[in-house]
Amino acid sequence: MLTDLQVITRLILAVVLSGLIGLERQLHKRTAGLRTHILVSLGSCLIMLTSLYVFDIYKEAANLDPSRIAAGVITGIGFLGAGTIIRDREGVRGLTTAASLWVVAGIGLASGCGFKRAAVYVTFLTLIVLFFLRYVENYIFFKESKKVSK
Repeated sequence: MLTDLQVITRLILAVVLSGLIGLERQLHKRTAGLRTHILVSLGSCLIMLTSLYVFDIYKEAANLDPSRIAAGVITGIGFLGAGTIIRDREGVRGLTTAASLWVVAGIGLASGCGFKRAAVYVTFLTLIVLFFLRYVENYIFFKESKKVSK
């Protein structure tokens, strides 16, 4: 059984890590920002903690799989992410935001089950992708568009 300190630590970890990613999305004025990312991860963390709790309570009485609830989270986040995707005349927007919501759900699940290292590593890798690869993409595509227009 998890102690209250372990539960609170995991919940706070989910908030802090997903908050970093949500802050990046907020800074770039995306539809799902700081609060949305935190809530998705916090909810995922709680669901994972609940799954572990139920498993611990009923492990002697029934054959349970704590990962089944986590699988439901990932499916549900797919629907939430789909709501952030917008198709307009210029193309499709919101795919990165949808993907970041999916990632913070995973961060919440990892935090909830105590897989802290993976949650931290994924957070930093996601921030690298969101912050720095934006500049790499702009550099490459801006450079290519100059070549095409000449």
